[in-house]
Amino acid sequence: MSNEKSPFIVEGKLSDNERLKGDSRHLRGSIDLDLKDELTGGFTADNFQLIRFHGMYQQDDRDIRAERAKQKLEPLHNVMLRARLPGGIITPAQWQIIDKFADDYSIYGSIRLTTRQTFQFHGVLKPNIKLMHQTLNKAGLDSIATAGDVNRNVLCTSNPVESQLHVEAYKWAKKISEHLLPKTRAYAEIWLDGEKVETTDNVEPILGDHYLPRKFKTTVVIPPQNDVDVHANDLNFVAIAEQGKLVGFNVLVGGGLAMTHGDHSTYPRKADDFGFISIEHTLAVAEAVVTTQRDWGNRVNRKNAKTKYTLERVGVDNFKAEVEKRAGITFGKSRPYTFTGRGDRFGWAEGIDGKFHLTLFIENGRILDYPQKTLKTGCLEIAKVHQGDFRITANQNLIVAGVPADQKEIIENLARKHGLIQPEVSQQRLDSMACVSLPTCPLAMAEAERYLPGAVTQIEDILAKHDVASDSIIFRVTGCPNGCGRAMLAEVGLVGKGPGKYNLHLGGDREGTRIPRMYRENIGEQEILNELDALIGRWATERELNEAFGDFVIRAGIIKPVVNSARDFYD
Repeated sequence: MSNEKSPFIVEGKLSDNERLKGDSRHLRGSIDLDLKDELTGGFTADNFQLIRFHGMYQQDDRDIRAERAKQKLEPLHNVMLRARLPGGIITPAQWQIIDKFADDYSIYGSIRLTTRQTFQFHGVLKPNIKLMHQTLNKAGLDSIATAGDVNRNVLCTSNPVESQLHVEAYKWAKKISEHLLPKTRAYAEIWLDGEKVETTDNVEPILGDHYLPRKFKTTVVIPPQNDVDVHANDLNFVAIAEQGKLVGFNVLVGGGLAMTHGDHSTYPRKADDFGFISIEHTLAVAEAVVTTQRDWGNRVNRKNAKTKYTLERVGVDNFKAEVEKRAGITFGKSRPYTFTGRGDRFGWAEGIDGKFHLTLFIENGRILDYPQKTLKTGCLEIAKVHQGDFRITANQNLIVAGVPADQKEIIENLARKHGLIQPEVSQQRLDSMACVSLPTCPLAMAEAERYLPGAVTQIEDILAKHDVASDSIIFRVTGCPNGCGRAMLAEVGLVGKGPGKYNLHLGGDREGTRIPRMYRENIGEQEILNELDALIGRWATERELNEAFGDFVIRAGIIKPVVNSARDFYD
């Protein structure tokens, strides 16, 4: 942290996480000793938190927790690892390596594509954790800073290379990711058996010795696609082009969706548009936003520690002026842009180089073999013959990118054979998404991933009942209020409250630029369906031409729009 005392620093007793980070010896802690402890499958004390900075969360299978307790066994501790994959690009060779590791060492055997545009391993036991990191390293991958109080995996609009603009945007996503990474050698020392080099000389010039007050998320987005959901992120670079060439970015700061049930000091918030910067200032501005949040963010109350709360507390103008001062720039007037949608475009598309790209729908992002849908085997078989790369999308889908014309038929046949292409998938299913939730996430209050497929089928039936089966609603489910499923940017968002119970939110828009408001609190699945039946019935008969569901419920007075989430979200 900066030594300069600012009136915007929150005074008071620091949260225990600040003590933890300060005592960690730049994220080393005693993780290496915990790894050798065979008496428990988990990590103890501070290390439980510190492994997050290395890209892992300790979890257990909650479906069997009670049974293991009856047998006087500790929970089946394991870790979930989230890889660092700026822009979501992974090669076929790398895919084959992660597929084999999931087969051999994950107790679930799956690869999970996430809303952070990367993949996760679930269910890796302690004896195999070091091997996991070394396997990734040999493949040219890592999981540095994909969790914890740091800048996490940088997202980028994932449509494949259809223009030079996409090429440039991806390069900037990668540059931003590298620039904001922790500089400590803790990851290499612990997981890759690197030489131990401890120093006190300016180890973390950007993140600081105590790292950030809270997690930090960054995106690069290319209008008109808002597939990365800019308003879910702390820092966003909106690509601005002239004659097809990237000239700079509009910078959006302070978005975030997480909240805490019953605590009205927490809320989802849209990002503010600070203005335009030319391209050469990108890294300086990224660093300035991060360091301003580093120094001004709330280190006393973690529930109010994210960038969105810092902006509300100190004022947008003050935060913006500090960024300008630190970056040595002045923001220009924001350049015009429009978001028209945020879904992935499924099927084949042709790129600027004459190669083709196939976007595959992966429900919930879970790549596993099912009866009649051998998704994991199919992806592996494609990886064995594919000459381009894969792109993971922020909507949990997979793009087979850079396919030569003479390989199209081979790739498509493999995809169809293994159920990766299913012509009967409805638009409603394509527009629905959920977080992982139960049984592995320790924060989950209600089902999400396992609940979504059946819930979508019931919504499809309701749409058909009201003769709007060809239409769809942006529908998202998250098992707790932390926001991983981005339900707080949906037209219909369900936020888990307890087993089988959700808060029902309505009124987001299709472009992802409006936060929905709570319509019903703590209701069960049948009540949700009853409400949606009535509301979709009204939408079908009362809507204006091409009026989306989220826009209709606001125009019809069913729900008030959220204008400023910090001040009227709970009104």
